[in-house]
Amino acid sequence: MGRGILRIYLGAAPGVGKTYAMLSEAHRRVERGTDCVVAFVEHHDRPRTEVMLHGLELLSRRELEYRGTVFTEMDVEAVLERAPAVALVDELAHTNVPGSRNAKRWQDVEELLRAGIDVISTVNIQHLESLGDVVESITGVRQRETVPDEVVRRADQIELVDMSPQALRRRMAHGNIYRPDKMDAALSNYFRPGNLTALRELALLWVADRVDEYLQQYRGEHNIRTTWQARERIVVGLTGGPEGRTLIRRASRLAEKGAGGEVLAVYIAASDGLKAVSPKELAVQRTLVEDLGGTFHHVIGDDVPSALLEFARGVNATQIVLGVSRRKSWQYVFGPGVSATVARESGPDLDVHMVTHDSVAKGRGLPIARGARLGRARVVWGWLVGVTGPALLALLLSTVVPDLGLANDMLLFLTATVAAALLGGMLPALASAAFGSLLLNYYFTPPLGRFTIADPKNIVAIVIFVGVAVSVASVVDLAARRTHQAARLRAESEILSFLAGSILRGENSLDALLERLRETFAMDSVALLERQAEVEPWACTAAVGARPVERPEDADVDIPVGENLALVLSGRALPAEDRRVLGAFAAQAAVALDRQRLVDQAEEARKLAEGDRFRTALLAAVSHDLRTPLAGIKASVTSLRSHDVAWSETDREALLEGIEDGADRLSALIGNLLDMSRLNTGTVVPLIRETDLDEVVPMALGGVPDGSVELDIPETLPMVAVDRGLLERIVANIVENAVKYSPEGRPVLVSASTLRDRVELRVVDRGPGVPDTAKEHIFEPFQRLGDAPRGAGVGLGLAVARGFTEAIRATLTAEDTPGGGLTMVLTLPRGTTAGAATPTRTQR
Repeated sequence: MGRGILRIYLGAAPGVGKTYAMLSEAHRRVERGTDCVVAFVEHHDRPRTEVMLHGLELLSRRELEYRGTVFTEMDVEAVLERAPAVALVDELAHTNVPGSRNAKRWQDVEELLRAGIDVISTVNIQHLESLGDVVESITGVRQRETVPDEVVRRADQIELVDMSPQALRRRMAHGNIYRPDKMDAALSNYFRPGNLTALRELALLWVADRVDEYLQQYRGEHNIRTTWQARERIVVGLTGGPEGRTLIRRASRLAEKGAGGEVLAVYIAASDGLKAVSPKELAVQRTLVEDLGGTFHHVIGDDVPSALLEFARGVNATQIVLGVSRRKSWQYVFGPGVSATVARESGPDLDVHMVTHDSVAKGRGLPIARGARLGRARVVWGWLVGVTGPALLALLLSTVVPDLGLANDMLLFLTATVAAALLGGMLPALASAAFGSLLLNYYFTPPLGRFTIADPKNIVAIVIFVGVAVSVASVVDLAARRTHQAARLRAESEILSFLAGSILRGENSLDALLERLRETFAMDSVALLERQAEVEPWACTAAVGARPVERPEDADVDIPVGENLALVLSGRALPAEDRRVLGAFAAQAAVALDRQRLVDQAEEARKLAEGDRFRTALLAAVSHDLRTPLAGIKASVTSLRSHDVAWSETDREALLEGIEDGADRLSALIGNLLDMSRLNTGTVVPLIRETDLDEVVPMALGGVPDGSVELDIPETLPMVAVDRGLLERIVANIVENAVKYSPEGRPVLVSASTLRDRVELRVVDRGPGVPDTAKEHIFEPFQRLGDAPRGAGVGLGLAVARGFTEAIRATLTAEDTPGGGLTMVLTLPRGTTAGAATPTRTQR
């Protein structure tokens, strides 16, 4: 009997519908006449899942007693005895009760598969053994029940049951997953949108890797060598040089642009080894690529381009990243090099990226020196060949082979002149032609030993010789000048493109622009100087580099921008041909300076407008919200002092209570106004120390009616690093606002929980809630729900709470309460010690 087939439904989190999908598949198979039984399925009291069990054969479970409690597990022996064609086994990662046939449920499934029974099972991505640490870092929950990855990978079929985080949270809010008493805690902890999104991405990537294994297997079985661009797979060609780190980082950035991108770094070594390779550098690059999530490969191959392309096609790569060749110019005589060969032979299915790796701040490519057109080394060799070549040639022809004839002698001298032209350009070739013609005239043209020429034909020959030499030298020099101009124009176009792009993107960093200019021309410093008038001294507006100059007269290069602005560079003098690019930089620097000042002015105007708005709103609050309690207090006092009416004791108590309520309202309003003033002036300096939440939160509830708040603060919570007084004011304002908008008889829930390095305090109300578009506006000063006056207050409570929250390096956000209402989430930094800590005072 052959091994059974394992099919697994994989989900990102509980509740996505794995068990429902498994039961739906079972019904389809039963309808087709397949012998299918339910060996073990947990419906967790979910009505829709429980309904799906109807119509399926359920096998009895085995009961086990452990520590005084009876548990039920899958009865493996009963399933083997029944021997169905297909068995449904839920929760593959489950740990069996001690005393069971096997320790883990996946081991029970292995027995069924070996017996030839097909199994359909379910598992969540967080239960995979290799992802335990990752899931804990995301959710803060350590998974105790796990299944080895290899068990799931060996499955014949894996089907992902996917659901968006928003849909899963709605399903939970409707009560389709957990009971109502557990719903709020689950939504605010494990089932947070960020957690669900991260788990969903893990599941998608894990399944994608599994699909990729199937694809590689299929391509290998069918000997498919062309690239199928199902996903971005980038191969980095390494030579063992230091540029490899740059290539790896560039490939990693390319991979990040596409979902599921993969980086494979490959070093191809010749069969006899390479002496120039540093094993230490290769080890560093291996560590780097593995830290970035890629893989390192070592391949042997004498033909590097062929081996690299063979590897790339073998792994179904879509891109190859190579560094620009480090070879000398003369070495190209022996071939085009690895990079050019790979680019030529890659074909249409592989993109090849050529990455430069020159040292930073050594110049950005503008050819500065005119003599550098052909290279300094070539010019020196040109002069050596142009001067010593004719002399050595004359000595050789006069002593070793004296009878070649004038025509052959002239061709040999012409060869030396052409060589000088090819190496050094115009001047060495002219010198070689002049010197060679003199030597030809003196040693090889009759009469010998004299600078006179007897035969006119020889005169014509020497003139032609000089003309050809000058022509060849001119062509070489023209080609060098054209190459030089093309290089300059390309560099200038790149720089001007950068400047235009920075304008279009709205970049206004003046320092970054000056730093780019300094790097481009390899200068020591760059500064932008400004003066108020012609008679005023210059002042440095912005500068980069060491020891920037303070006056244009002291600079090596001075580019005026108008009458009172100048761009100055120090380090060395630059040729006049570079002033066009310098002028573009100077103009952009002036624009960046103006933009920066406009931004500063706009910020100042915004602050002034905000201050005016604050003062206007404060005036309105004083004229209305403060006048109301004052009027109530005045009326109550006047009534008590009146002798015309004999007030009963009950009436006197009511009037005194009104006075007290009005005074409390005035105190709260004035306190919030003072707090808002402190926040606007920046005078709030917190005193950070480690504090227990269960000591602060109850103190903050003194201003709310009894029974209006329900506390759920575990005593096991870690301490938080906050300012105790500010935290009390934050919690008081949040809770008072929640109580104000909560329906009567529905207390506000204040709960706390810990998530990794932070502690969350959640204030949950069942009021009307706030639209998503208004969730940030409610934290602005003088804002109330819908801007409609309701109850007491001037709309400063949440604004003060947000300001104090930012002062203690915490966060305060608003979320929807499942089922209606608003939840305020206060995220506090976790303390470093478990017990009480000595207060540490921050700078005042």
